[in-house]
Amino acid sequence: MPCTTVEGLLLLKLYALPLLYRQGDFTRVNLYEADIAALMQAYRPEMPPLFSALSKHLSESDLREVRSIVSDIQARIARFERGAGGQKRDSSGA
Repeated sequence: MPCTTVEGLLLLKLYALPLLYRQGDFTRVNLYEADIAALMQAYRPEMPPLFSALSKHLSESDLREVRSIVSDIQARIARFERGAGGQKRDSSGA
């Protein structure tokens, strides 16, 4: 029985990012963004419902920043997949 969902993990990490940026905690920003990218690439969650949930807890400027970060991550995923011949790689590395 899962203790959490992909969407729940993404919400927690996306919610924390603006504060981590303000604190200048570059190490944790990198870790959180890597986790977010891995979850987004592997599970392809619908992001609009997550943005909607975050909008109740983040300022407008923080939400804009989160949307921008997600957009950057989506672009990286797309570049990665184009570089992999347009094919989604499986966990075996094939």
